[in-house]
Amino acid sequence: MGGSAIHRTCRGVRGATTVEEDGRDAILLATGELLWLLVQRNDIAPDDLASAIFTTTPDLIAEYPALAARKLGWLDVALLCGHEMAVPHGVERCIRVLLHWNTTKSPREIEHVYIRGARNLRPDQAQLIELPDVPVPRFDLE
Repeated sequence: MGGSAIHRTCRGVRGATTVEEDGRDAILLATGELLWLLVQRNDIAPDDLASAIFTTTPDLIAEYPALAARKLGWLDVALLCGHEMAVPHGVERCIRVLLHWNTTKSPREIEHVYIRGARNLRPDQAQLIELPDVPVPRFDLE
């Protein structure tokens, strides 16, 4: 056995966003935008994803946010949806995701993405990103 092996570890990558209304298109577009930003910021290849867990606050029921991942081509990634706890002071109309990603990056190198009304979920993150100036790729909502 010659050469050095690259050590890959499964890491968690977090993100969250909000929507203005409980609508199918709103949920799919916001989730797609969040996933696109997570992929771009961390250079994630779908083949390196083990799974993704999506949650929504109880006020979002119009669509499964995992459908946005399927529409982005994540056909072989295990996906799961559920509801967040109904905490009285929680963020309303919020979509969260936890990606399980096989990577060589250290935890400090991972960029978590919190956008829109979800920015205040992680006040400890000094470099919360702004929405991109370039349009996020859209996919067919049908």
